[in-house]
Amino acid sequence: MNILVTGGAGFIGSNFLGQSVPRRPDDLFVNVDKLTYAANPANLAAVATLENYRLERVDIADRDAVAAVFERYHPDLVVHFAAESHVDRSILSPGDFVQANVVGTFNLLEAFRADARPGALFHHVSTDEVYGSLGPAAEDGRFTESTRYDPSSPYSASKAASDHFVRAYHRTYGLAVKITNCSNNYGPYQFPEKLIPLMILNAIDGKSLPVYGKGANIRDWLYVEDHCDAIWAVIERGRIGETYNVGGDCELANLDVVGRICRVLAEETGKPASDYERLVTYVQDRPGHDLRYAIDATKTRSECGWSPRHSFETGLRATVRWYLEHRDWVAAVRSGEYLTWIERNYGTRAASASR
Repeated sequence: MNILVTGGAGFIGSNFLGQSVPRRPDDLFVNVDKLTYAANPANLAAVATLENYRLERVDIADRDAVAAVFERYHPDLVVHFAAESHVDRSILSPGDFVQANVVGTFNLLEAFRADARPGALFHHVSTDEVYGSLGPAAEDGRFTESTRYDPSSPYSASKAASDHFVRAYHRTYGLAVKITNCSNNYGPYQFPEKLIPLMILNAIDGKSLPVYGKGANIRDWLYVEDHCDAIWAVIERGRIGETYNVGGDCELANLDVVGRICRVLAEETGKPASDYERLVTYVQDRPGHDLRYAIDATKTRSECGWSPRHSFETGLRATVRWYLEHRDWVAAVRSGEYLTWIERNYGTRAASASR
């Protein structure tokens, strides 16, 4: 089977490929990635030399380049991770999110439709942010697959649009599609602009730990390996044309997450937790900041036989240890050295590394 994975050098995609490529040696995995700021080929060093892995440097907003990849590999399965995903960046540069998330998804769907492989599947990876905001308490409910879309940021609006395009192509053209909407992921290889790695690395360096508003915003946290397991469960056992929510059953206020990071760091480094906790700094809240996300994953559990294997405690400790043990990776990301390496190895070619 030929499996085309978009955004495979990013955080979730690289974890997905890192798990999947060695386990499925008879399948060819083609990583289609533009290799922008948050995509790092170093994330895939463990699989880069395996015979069943290819990297194609392609911007999914380039329709002709996308079509060429489909003509070359004729994928039996597309797993679509590629997206601009940082809310703060979407507020500053919404056009980039429209190009990557809306136009890019459209181009992939068009190429998938034109390729018309019998039995082929298009799996679209999306976010719980498309649903908008919940009230602060448990009795205010959780997001289900039938929750009305109500995006608050340019990022979530662009992902909502991409979800609608995927459903429309199923209903209009009969394409075999599945969609997963997941809660906040964390784990190894996450770019340091996100909450958990930002707090870990700032705390290690003695820098301030910036918390929006009063830190009361609540998120449902999901360890990235559990998310990858869920994607395979839906691919293998989910129904065509259906949406499946994926969450970690772990609702925590942002300030509580920061406090837990401080305590785990203290245990791992031998320093007093107060050394880290005193670094917490409250900053002005961002526009349109949703108060609470919470996922009801009952459908995914019951139909696909999936449930998370990691608690927040075990997942967070594994994450903290990974960042402590991979300071070279962090240094390369912060300095931009990896971007120089990408350009030296891949240049500005639309597609590369075909073997």
